[in-house]
Amino acid sequence: MSNHQINWEFPQALEDEAIYILRETAAQFERPAILFSGGKDSITIVRLAQKAFYPGKIPFPLLHVDTGHNFPETIAFRDKLVASLGVELVVRYVQDSINQGKVQEETGKYASRNALQTVTLLDAIEEMKFDACIGGARRDEEKARAKERIFSVRDEFGQWNAKMQRPELFDMLNGKIHIGEGVRVFPISNWTELDVWNYIRREKLEIPSIYFSHEREIIERDGMYWPYSPFLNTTEEEVPFKQKVRFRTVGDMTCTAAVLSDADKLEDIISEILEAKISERGARMDDKRSEAAMEKRKQAGYF
Repeated sequence: MSNHQINWEFPQALEDEAIYILRETAAQFERPAILFSGGKDSITIVRLAQKAFYPGKIPFPLLHVDTGHNFPETIAFRDKLVASLGVELVVRYVQDSINQGKVQEETGKYASRNALQTVTLLDAIEEMKFDACIGGARRDEEKARAKERIFSVRDEFGQWNAKMQRPELFDMLNGKIHIGEGVRVFPISNWTELDVWNYIRREKLEIPSIYFSHEREIIERDGMYWPYSPFLNTTEEEVPFKQKVRFRTVGDMTCTAAVLSDADKLEDIISEILEAKISERGARMDDKRSEAAMEKRKQAGYF
C-alpha cells in the first residue's frame, strides 16, 4: 500500500474526549491510578494524562502488575519513562502471590502467568485503596471489551457483570459507586488500533523497541512465532532460530506471539497494520483458551 493511500490524520475529537474522561475521573474519584503495562495503549494514556493536567504533573500513580515473565525491553522502557515524568510507580508482583499460596503456577506446554495476575491486581487495588483504575483497553480489540462502558463498574469482589453496565447518555459519566465497589476507566475506548498508531506518530511518542522489526530468537508453534525465553516450556522439536520479527501487542513472553516483519519505522508499521489479515490480539494466546476467555477473566476481576 503506497503512502498516498493512507490517512495519516488523527481525529482530534478522540483526544478531546479522552482528556474529558481523565478530568472527570480526577473530579469524581478519590484515589485513581493508571494501570501501566509498558504497551502502546498505556503509553498513550500517560501522554493524554500529561495533557489533561498540564502544567501540573499527572495526579495519578502508575500501577504495574509484574508477572515476572515480561519482555525485558518493556521493563526498561517503563523505568525510563517513570524517571522522566517524575510520577509515582507502584509495582506488585505475581511471584509474591505465588509465594503466598494465593495462586498456583501453571504447568505444561502452554503455561502462562497471565491469568494469575488478576489476584495480584485485586490485592493491589485493595491495599492502595484505588477506587478507579484507568487503562488503555479499546472496544475494537476484543468482543468482551466492546461490551464495557467508559466507566465500567466492578463489585466489591472486583468482578464485572455485563448485565449491570450503566447507560452513558450524552457523554454523561456516572462515577457514583457503593462502598467497596470500584470502576475501570477506559479513556481510549472509542479509538482503533490505527488511531493509536497515528497518535503515537503525531505526538512523536517513544515506545518499546519490540514494536519495531528486530532480529530475535523464536520458535514456531501452532503456526505462530513465539519469543524464545526461559519462561517458555518448549519441546525437543521446538528448536529456536533467529528471524526478523516485531510484536503488535505487549503481554507476557509466554502468551504473546510475534509477526514476521521488516517494519522498523512508524510509517511502515501503520502500512502493515492496514494490510494485516489477523486482528491485533490474534497473536495473544491467552485470548484463545476458549471462545469467551477474555469475558471470563473480566468476570473474575481481570482488568
